[in-house]
Amino acid sequence: MRPPMGPPPGGPGGHGGRRRPPMEDFDESKFLEQSKDLLELRYIDDKNAVFKRTEGGFVSLDYTDKEGNVQHYDRVGVYRTFPMSNPDIFISIREPDEKAREIGVVKDLKEIAKETADILREQLDLRYFVPQVERIIDVKSEYGYAYFDVVTDFGNCRFAIHMSGGGVVHLTDTRIMITDIDGNRFEIKDVSKLSSAELKKIDLFL
Repeated sequence: MRPPMGPPPGGPGGHGGRRRPPMEDFDESKFLEQSKDLLELRYIDDKNAVFKRTEGGFVSLDYTDKEGNVQHYDRVGVYRTFPMSNPDIFISIREPDEKAREIGVVKDLKEIAKETADILREQLDLRYFVPQVERIIDVKSEYGYAYFDVVTDFGNCRFAIHMSGGGVVHLTDTRIMITDIDGNRFEIKDVSKLSSAELKKIDLFL
């Protein structure tokens, strides 16, 4: 006897009871517009931007786009694109939220007004604060960590790094960047200027 006709096993659509979710509306034009906006490189200079210090120690921005619309930002983030090799060029100005969307780029701090450049440099100095190690008093290793006791241009300092976590990076043959377990950075500009005793203490990292 022939079984009665009916829907495939598993319910309508034959997907084991699983229904395909309805197709959501996709605004292609909006997507393309947002993509173009993210990829477009906007240069910021004295003609289209006004930076000001705020009471909270931050920086605000009034930016005029190419259509002549003024966009106000109560606070912006200031980042270096090349923090080690070219710290004064291509300064990225971003929104302060977690997405850090780029608003525009200052091509060269030397090409904008000194007052504006000073405001931006203040923010950069805070973000990229890197004490310079001038003398190494002692370095001890224990249980996978190295404990540094040093003198920096800001005074005596003690910190620890992971022995196998990329804590010491060679920027050049003689220039070293050290990042401790808390993310703080310290720099030795020229290891060749250290004494033989100091070099022996950091020999493991050279």
